[in-house]
Amino acid sequence: MVPAPSLRCGYVPQRVKCMNLRLTLAPRLVYRFCLMSLAEQQTSPAPRAYKRVLLKISGEALMGDGQYGIDQATCERMAREVVDAVSAGTEMCLVIGGGNIFRGMQGAAKGMERASADYMGMLATVMNALAMQNAIEAVGGQARVLSAIPMVTVCEPYIRRRAMRHMEKGRIVIFAAGTGNPFFTTDTAAALRAAEMGCDALFKGTQVDGVYSADPKMVKDATRYDHLTYHEVIARDLRVMDTSAISLMRDNGIPIVVFSIHTRGGLADVLAGRGVCTTISD
Repeated sequence: MVPAPSLRCGYVPQRVKCMNLRLTLAPRLVYRFCLMSLAEQQTSPAPRAYKRVLLKISGEALMGDGQYGIDQATCERMAREVVDAVSAGTEMCLVIGGGNIFRGMQGAAKGMERASADYMGMLATVMNALAMQNAIEAVGGQARVLSAIPMVTVCEPYIRRRAMRHMEKGRIVIFAAGTGNPFFTTDTAAALRAAEMGCDALFKGTQVDGVYSADPKMVKDATRYDHLTYHEVIARDLRVMDTSAISLMRDNGIPIVVFSIHTRGGLADVLAGRGVCTTISD
């Protein structure tokens, strides 16, 4: 009979080998796990304060330093920020005014029939929407223009469920032609679309970084507010948006976030909850 191997002659049982292997690999596995967890924390996107947002931009914001029309560089800069926001996980839809081309109120003030002037203003918003769509696609995003006034040769008609489906697929939806009715501004259209789309907030990109007690360009000591209620905005006549738009946001419990559209990276900061802005809510 062959004697059993002994530890004295250099034999190590298989069980002991496995235990030593586990003890040797365990610290390495823990170290690699820690490195992987740290890398995931560093590369994971910042938490988003808002999942779905409607961004309202005035037509004048597209002019840049010009006095009329659309400045392509300004349009592409805004488009890049919107595309970056979508890449970070936010569903975005836009409403763009038409004041850089035509204002219905100004036309009516000069003697034009109000309804006709408003329809001309709606067509101006379609032009701005098409320009923004082109800019978004130029920087690598996907965009769809949905018009409240059917014009199927240039854009899609507005259908609520279709718009929501576009956003769920990661596309940026641009609502054009206001509500499709005269006597309503694009502010009211933005509030209406935000409610229809179930947005978490309505962002209004303006020339200044929030809501002030007076025009900061005219009054140097104007006070900037960090937070206001819907009632305070209406009672103080701060003219952030139309009274009908603010009332619609109040009735649906959707906050309004006012920030500067001209600050680079401002949209991403406000979406992450750390930017300079004024929030209007209850």
